[in-house]
Amino acid sequence: MDTAQVHTAQAHAAPPAAERVYADVKAAILDRSLPGGHLLTEGEVAERVGVSRTPVREGLLRLQAEGLVHLIPKRGALVVPVSPAEVEDVLEARELVEVHTATRAWDLRAELTGPLAAHLDDMRAAREAGDAWAFTAADRAFHATVVRAAGNEILAGLYDTLRDRQMRMGVAIVRGSRERMGTTLDQHTALLEALAGEDREHWLHLVREHVRGAGQRLRAAR
Repeated sequence: MDTAQVHTAQAHAAPPAAERVYADVKAAILDRSLPGGHLLTEGEVAERVGVSRTPVREGLLRLQAEGLVHLIPKRGALVVPVSPAEVEDVLEARELVEVHTATRAWDLRAELTGPLAAHLDDMRAAREAGDAWAFTAADRAFHATVVRAAGNEILAGLYDTLRDRQMRMGVAIVRGSRERMGTTLDQHTALLEALAGEDREHWLHLVREHVRGAGQRLRAAR
C-alpha cells in the first residue's frame, strides 16, 4: 500500500474507541435521553458503544472535565443535574463572551457577511424542513462565526462549551416550533443587516438583546 492509500485508509478509519464513547455519551446527555441524576456504569457504556472498559474510562474522564458527569469510584458516572445556579452562570457567561467578541468582530464585518448569510440560508432551509436539530446547528454556527472572528481561541472554546451546556438545559426543545424558529430567523436577519450597516452601537445592542431573549425563553421553559 503506497503513502496515498495509507492516508486514505486513515481518513476513513473509525474514530478511536475513547472518542466514540465521549461522542455517544455526550450526545445523549445534550439531547437529554440521559437525564441529570442518571448513574451510568462502565459496563452499560461499554455495551452501549460496543467497546471495552478501558476506553470507557478515558471517555468519561473527558466528560467529567467538561462538567457533564461526576465519576464515582466503583459505581460509574453520574450525569450532573442542571441547577438553577448553573443556568444563570451559563447565561451570564454567554452574554459576556458574545458581546465582547461582537465588539471585536465589528471591524471585520465585510468579511463576515458572506459566511453569516450562508448560515442564515441553512436556518431557513431547516425551518422549511421542520428539522429543529439542523436549525439549532445552523443557529449555533452563525453565532460561533462571530465569536471566532474575534481571534481569541480560548473564548471560542469557552463559547462552544457554554452552548453545549445550554443545549442540555432545554434550548433545542424551546426552538422546536416553527413559530419559535421564525422569530429566531427574524432576529438573525436583523443581526446580519446591522452588521452590514454603519451603526456599531445598534449591532451590539441587537447582539445583547438577542442573547438575553434566548435566556428568558430558557428560564420560562424550565
